[in-house]
Amino acid sequence: MTDLTKLTIAQARDAIRKGDTTSAEITNACLSAIEGAGALGAFVHHTPEIAANQAKAADARIKAGDAPAMCGIPLGIKDLFCTKGVPSQAASGILEGFKPEYESTVTTQLFDAGAVMLGKLNMDEFAMGSSNETSVYGNAVNPWRRGNEDTALTPGGSSGGSASAVAADLCLGATGTDTGGSIRQPAAFVGITGLKPTYGRVSRWGIVAFASSLDQAGPMTKDVRDSAIMLQAMCGHDPMDSTSADLAVPDFEAALTGDIKGKTIGIPKEYRMDGMPEEIEKLWADGTAMLKDAGAKIADITLPHTKYALPAYYVIAPAEASSNLARYDGVRFGHRAKLAQGDGITEMYEKTRAEGFGPEVQRRVMIGTYVLSAGFYDAYYNRARKVRALIKRDFDQVFADGVDAILTPATPSAAFGLGENMDPIQMYLNDVFTVTVNLAGLPGISVPAGLDSQGLPLGLQLIGRPWEEAELLNTAYALEQAAGFVAKPTKWW
Repeated sequence: MTDLTKLTIAQARDAIRKGDTTSAEITNACLSAIEGAGALGAFVHHTPEIAANQAKAADARIKAGDAPAMCGIPLGIKDLFCTKGVPSQAASGILEGFKPEYESTVTTQLFDAGAVMLGKLNMDEFAMGSSNETSVYGNAVNPWRRGNEDTALTPGGSSGGSASAVAADLCLGATGTDTGGSIRQPAAFVGITGLKPTYGRVSRWGIVAFASSLDQAGPMTKDVRDSAIMLQAMCGHDPMDSTSADLAVPDFEAALTGDIKGKTIGIPKEYRMDGMPEEIEKLWADGTAMLKDAGAKIADITLPHTKYALPAYYVIAPAEASSNLARYDGVRFGHRAKLAQGDGITEMYEKTRAEGFGPEVQRRVMIGTYVLSAGFYDAYYNRARKVRALIKRDFDQVFADGVDAILTPATPSAAFGLGENMDPIQMYLNDVFTVTVNLAGLPGISVPAGLDSQGLPLGLQLIGRPWEEAELLNTAYALEQAAGFVAKPTKWW
């Protein structure tokens, strides 16, 4: 078979089982592609020996029969997931040299299903960022370019390496995590599919924490079917994670009929932002028309507390981050600063954290510590929690009124140039369409739906009812079929 790296997960699964190719062949093709793609900065820790051994074991398992769908599929793993004996740094200097003695639940489940790990992927430090510019490894780069320009573009963040690797066909799929849009925004920027499951659907155990009540892992893939296949392997109850839901995992791929006749799709008026580019408006209108043509009913809805979502998010997420990141102190693992004569434990903490954390992480830790401090706790953190409850109630009300899914833009723009968007407030506005989904704990998916005037991909977001990923994936599948997005970046790297 030609160009094995361009296969989808579903195509690779079927080809391996037919005997047209092997996991080892696809894995080798991916490893070669990664070697030639250093300019993208997507892979930061390479694991070719692990990949070769896993591919060999997968081929033997498939030959013996009774192998799950993900068996033999080469993946990239975001650097936030702990992988036994392999550096897991969360793209931070403070975790330099950290090689966990254990495997995260998600990677355990993927490897148990026979998936192959090609290496670890670049990301924003501790998942804090929307452009992959806060990484200790340097920037990840979008494989897409604007028209004939050579400007390096962001692949989005924080799962920028995952997005870049999947879009450039370096791997067949990748793991991502989404705290405020970190799967869906990068997926939209590079023209792939990104799914954030319901909070609690996928175990968080062994994933380096950013904001524990918001973080959720999910698949980043070339299409909706692949997301369904990969999500199946990632889900399931985990007693190691107290927030993991003890629910049966449906057959997500079997749900992809494309039939959405009679379903009600909500269009929230609050997502019509001032200054939103016309291309995004048009894409949203086109997506609405596509779903209507597929037999869905379109309903105008209101989510009145949406305008408070970003401020609430940027109080809650840093507060949880400041609490979670307090454990990185140079005592047990990772980086420890060199101390001067007479320095005590306080100086060790201060110097280690000052050296180990980058500017964006420091900013968020300081904001988080401030909003949790005496005298400000009620004014900021408690108020943000109340707003969060109101945002969730808005969604509950809409779903109770019979809406099956909500259609919105995924991002307020196409990918921007690296270094173009350095003002933190401007950067935070990238999450405007995505943070509500995390605050309410809902499933959301970004589907590529068109190109802007400069030839860059644009995505649409569908938001589903809690625990109804199967139905959400089917609606996304119908949208994907109607949009017919097949564009790929022109290779320059």
